[in-house]
Amino acid sequence: MSNVSRALARKFRTLACGAALVGALSAAAQAASMTFRVEPLGDGAKAIVAEGQITNTTPGEFLEFLRDNAGDRDLHTVIFLHSEGGYVMASMELGQIFRRIGAATVVARLAPEGRGGRFLSANCLSACVYAFMGGRKRVAPQGSALGIHRMFANQEEGGLLDSRVVRRYDNGSMAAQLMAYSARMGVSRDLIRTAEQISSSSIHVVTSAEMARWKLASRVF
Repeated sequence: MSNVSRALARKFRTLACGAALVGALSAAAQAASMTFRVEPLGDGAKAIVAEGQITNTTPGEFLEFLRDNAGDRDLHTVIFLHSEGGYVMASMELGQIFRRIGAATVVARLAPEGRGGRFLSANCLSACVYAFMGGRKRVAPQGSALGIHRMFANQEEGGLLDSRVVRRYDNGSMAAQLMAYSARMGVSRDLIRTAEQISSSSIHVVTSAEMARWKLASRVF
């Protein structure tokens, strides 16, 4: 990990929350489900790329991915994230897996080799932030965005002729779980308190000062 970290640091120098309540999707509901793949970093090292919406099956699919690649000695637990959000509970579960394997989480995308700068800006919005929290080292390079907002669930009500979608909000119990989780991950509970004050129809992009104050991430590896 240390060799990869140093390589990433050299490369980087040259270079929105609660998405959903339990059992409900965020505003990114139509996005493709998260996939995982291995990408080369250079000098023989490889990293994990995770892109797409976090669904209820994502944690199990990540564990299966890890089993399938367990024999790759060049694969380091550096995870590049690009996601608009998904399910809150699944995101926390995924974050806990990241923590168990000692992963570093990075909000960035990897461009194909041979195309100049290797690292591209990315987003980790809504519930993705909770998965990101699981990293033992967390990096959001300049140009990439971490975004938070209030948790919500879109629920369909009425009958066949008068159905409508109603947005429901947390009664406080889910926020309490998230604050406990964030504390375990070493992130300030104030992140959750702030997220719950942001309209569910918008995204607050976390500033560099907030990242530092909440111990959420740094801009450099």
